[in-house]
Amino acid sequence: MTSQRYQDLRVEFHSTTAELGAAAAQQAAAIINAAIDSNGSARVVVATGNSQFPITDALPSQDVDWSKVTVFHMDEYVGIDANHPASFRRWIRERVEERLHPAQVHYIDGNADPETEARRYEDLLHEAPLDLVCMGIGENGHLAFNEPGVAEFDTERWCQEIALTPESLRQQVNEGHFPTQADVPATALSLSIPALLSSTHQIVCVPEERKAAAVAAALTGPITTDCPASILQRTPTATLHLDPESASQLPK
Repeated sequence: MTSQRYQDLRVEFHSTTAELGAAAAQQAAAIINAAIDSNGSARVVVATGNSQFPITDALPSQDVDWSKVTVFHMDEYVGIDANHPASFRRWIRERVEERLHPAQVHYIDGNADPETEARRYEDLLHEAPLDLVCMGIGENGHLAFNEPGVAEFDTERWCQEIALTPESLRQQVNEGHFPTQADVPATALSLSIPALLSSTHQIVCVPEERKAAAVAAALTGPITTDCPASILQRTPTATLHLDPESASQLPK
């Protein structure tokens, strides 16, 4: 593993995707254990999607008292059932709750009225500080579902309904979650960028070549909502984990 700073952001370069996941899981465990030691509990936001497989596959081998951890997730499609194959509630249930058995998991209800549900989830998030957010970067540079040109770096909202861009719709199809773009829900409830960056630490896992252009734009381009992930350049509490494929478009 080697590392480099891109402005305030620490970036770790790993030789394999498995190494990426193991390092990110080890870092996450250390952050969670420190929060438990200090506060008696920890509050963690977990992203979903294919980019998070390496870290969630490695987390069960870490020594963490999950009975003292409360888990949130960062987005959910509007109008989708919790048992739908592409539901992020299902993803969290199967890959986090059933594997790790945390004290509590707060789910975003995609079947509820979007504004009412967003306000309810904001209230839960505001009950105490967040210790850790584990997230990725979308193929179009989004964080959670905060889309280019729509994302806000300074909104007071912590959860809100967002219309998905065609690029995000295609990504969901390409990852195998939906058969066609027409099948992907048009909007999602998503944590905002201020909510994600409010946590004490952020771990950003971005494997795969299809994310390489977004990674390069986020790290070497201007800080702009046209590439929401570029805000990570100003986030000293974050660590970005890359594999050779996702780092392939960065200057050598």
